[in-house]
Amino acid sequence: MLTSRRPLTFFSATAVLLLALTSCAPEPDPAPAPAPEPSNEAPATPEPAAQLGPRQQTLNLTSPWSVAFVANSALVSERDTAKLLELAEDGTSREIATIAGVVHGGEGGLLGLAVSPATDGAQPESLYAYSTAASGNRVQRFPITGEPGSLAIGDPTTIIEGLPSAASHNGGRIAFGPDGMLYVTAGDAAQPWLSQDLSSPGGKILRLAPDGSIPEDNPYADSPVYSYGHRNPQGIAWAEDGTMYSSEFGQDTWDELNVITPGSNYGWPEVEGILGDVRYVDPVQQWTPAEATPSGIAILGDTIYIANLRGQRVRTVPLSDLTANAEYFIEEFGRIRDVVVSPDGKLWLLSNNTDGRIDPRPDDDRFIDSGLVK
Repeated sequence: MLTSRRPLTFFSATAVLLLALTSCAPEPDPAPAPAPEPSNEAPATPEPAAQLGPRQQTLNLTSPWSVAFVANSALVSERDTAKLLELAEDGTSREIATIAGVVHGGEGGLLGLAVSPATDGAQPESLYAYSTAASGNRVQRFPITGEPGSLAIGDPTTIIEGLPSAASHNGGRIAFGPDGMLYVTAGDAAQPWLSQDLSSPGGKILRLAPDGSIPEDNPYADSPVYSYGHRNPQGIAWAEDGTMYSSEFGQDTWDELNVITPGSNYGWPEVEGILGDVRYVDPVQQWTPAEATPSGIAILGDTIYIANLRGQRVRTVPLSDLTANAEYFIEEFGRIRDVVVSPDGKLWLLSNNTDGRIDPRPDDDRFIDSGLVK
């Protein structure tokens, strides 16, 4: 079992003050840009893997944000209600818990989920959840009990807190990397200068041990900062060779797909998109916010899959050519908040039409079988 530790605040690492909740304008509407030639045809896929069993789509979710699997049960966070749900294979859902102390406002609330790595088919021991509290954003760890179909969580241990929070730019994605460390995306909380300040967690991707301690091989001593110069990183995933990728909301010019390397500076607020300034790492791709606003990402086989909110599509990028892309499901399901690979190798989509940005469709929001398999 993971051991309990005193919660890590950014005071203990780099002496930054806790940042209070602030307000921020919603996603801006940039001037329209010429749209690429879209395609609604599903990409070619390899032969299906052995499946754990038929799984139905789940309907009528409320502002869902993130998905994590425990065996073949999908755990989903609802941002605005702070509810943690278990989605069964037959498409039904049940409430596991309402996470205490979550403060919803704008883009804050119950955000990213991750489960601790497990081997040999064992059930993960812990659920990790990123949420907004009165004192800022935080990550908490909950013991997982019960069996799929009747999962439950125990009392939380806070492993990091005091991350900058605001009505927007909260980051919020968490995931375990192939090294067994927990990676956390933190937005700039509408305070762009934080992104270049290494004493602040704002505008950073953070790297922590599962118990919340700072790994000794982090790029900056006694700091959870892994990379910086981010505005609002939203998705993180790793290829089989260990390369890390991240999607990022731009301001009003360019959204980004980045290759993340330890200690690197991705330029915000000095740079948005590709500039060619050797002081900063350029994204491998950029898109206008109107056609993108990229959220969660997943890697299935040799392809990166990117959920897009305002763009209302799934974009694919082949690992063999990071400058290429294709688009699928354009406006078919509305805004797409997350993409996730289930244990049986299928790609699932999480729509996000009930958070007030657009008019929801019947039975929104949905956990959707994309039809793509590994």
